[in-house]
Parts: sequence; C-alpha cells; structure tokens
Amino acid sequence: MENILTGFHAVEERVRKVVESKNKEEAKKMSILFDKPGPRIKRILALAKDAGIKCENATKQVLDSKVASLPPLAQEHRGIVLCISGEEQTAGNMVNFDQFITSLDKEDAAENYTVVILDSITDPHNVGAIIRSADQFGIDLVVIPDHRSTGDVLDSEVIARSSAGASAWVKVSMVSNLVRAAQLLKDKGFWIYGADAGGTSVEKVDFAKRTAIVMGSEGNGIAHLLTEQCDEIVSIPTCGKLDSLNVSVAAGILLYERRRQNLSKN
Repeated sequence: MENILTGFHAVEERVRKVVESKNKEEAKKMSILFDKPGPRIKRILALAKDAGIKCENATKQVLDSKVASLPPLAQEHRGIVLCISGEEQTAGNMVNFDQFITSLDKEDAAENYTVVILDSITDPHNVGAIIRSADQFGIDLVVIPDHRSTGDVLDSEVIARSSAGASAWVKVSMVSNLVRAAQLLKDKGFWIYGADAGGTSVEKVDFAKRTAIVMGSEGNGIAHLLTEQCDEIVSIPTCGKLDSLNVSVAAGILLYERRRQNLSKN
C-alpha cells in the first residue's frame, strides 16, 4: 500500500517530522518526486536530504499519474509528491486514549489540559481545519470515533491539505465510544463543554483548567447520550441570517477563547 501526499504544507511538515525524529526506518519508506523545483520545493528537498529520503526528478505527466486517483483537491500537486509505503501503519501522532488518561494525575489541579472531541463530523475539510486550529491554539488531544465519522479518512490527503500539515503534529486518539471517553475525562477532573445553540454565551464562560470541548456535526449536532455527559453547553453569539456557523469556524472561535483565557490567567 502506498499513500500519496501533495501540497507544500503537508509534504514539508511530514518531512520535517522525520528530520526531527531521526527515524531512518520511516525515511526509507518515503520518496519524493518533483518537477522544476522553485525555492519552496528546494527547501523541502534539502530537508528530505537531511532525513535520508530519496528524491527523484520526474515529469509533470508522471506526477499527474501518481495523483490521478486522489480527490480533486489533492491532485493539485504543484510540482511535488511525497510517496509513503506501508502507510496503513499507525501514524506517529496517534496516541492510545487509555494511555493518555492513565498519564494524567487527577490530583494535580494546576495542570491545564484541553481536549477536543469530534462527534460524527464526516467532512474531512472540516476535520483538517479543526486540527489546524488545534495546532495553533495548543490543544493537547483531538478525539474522534473510529466509526460513523472520520476514522477511515484520518490520514487522507484532504485532511493533510486542509490542516496545512498540522495533522502530522497534533495528537489524535480514535476511540470506539465517545461517551466512555467523556466519562473517563470527567473522572480525571475535566469539565465537558458541548458546543450547541441555546447554551451559555462563550464570553460568559470561564473554562476550567481541564477542559474538553465537544463539537457535533452540522446536521445533527451532538448525539443525545454524549450531550448528557456535558457539564455545560456553550454557544457563540452571532447576528447573521444563517442559523449557525460552520463547525470548523465555531471550533476555531472556541479554541481561541480557551487559549486567550489561559494566557490571561498566567
């Protein structure tokens, strides 16, 4: 099996991760095809050389054929393609949720943690955008279900492109039961905030030191059983004619406010 990544951000961040980890075995599974390198591609090739990743000059026709089976967005390779063999293996940013929970000391109330839970968000563009916000605002973990949602596309090119490469860095856990995950977080002192209409306006919310924010799908919102686990529903006041914000935009606003509060308290 071979996974294909395109786009300057996605390719550069994946290569940079190998450089920093000095993982020679991972580097052996990678190769880069490029055509007419400009300054940005030359920088990526220099990083790849440091990582020991094979780089090969190829024609535009060869690159086009490599990406032909990818989604339309991913086919815009812009002259560089990263090929990764054995991509079916767990990505380096994937973490075991139970191990994450075990690592937390419930008694250490001074520790700030922020977890984002994505419930049935099926559009990989939205997942990628949320992961990008998670990277920018210092989120500790993104939790997604391994069914009915994005689990089967977590490593997809669309997410990598939409996250501008952040999907190579942000820690992600796939779980079989989001309700159980929320319960385990609560057992470790997390306050669970569900994002939905009709809740407390976000500017009036004082986020807890251990915060988990649940984002539901635009169509159905947060599932009923998961809503029951929420300690508070939080809303974003708007004045437009549409009834709601895009879920990735809403997530970005909430994560920014969480980050702003953390900084103001330090």
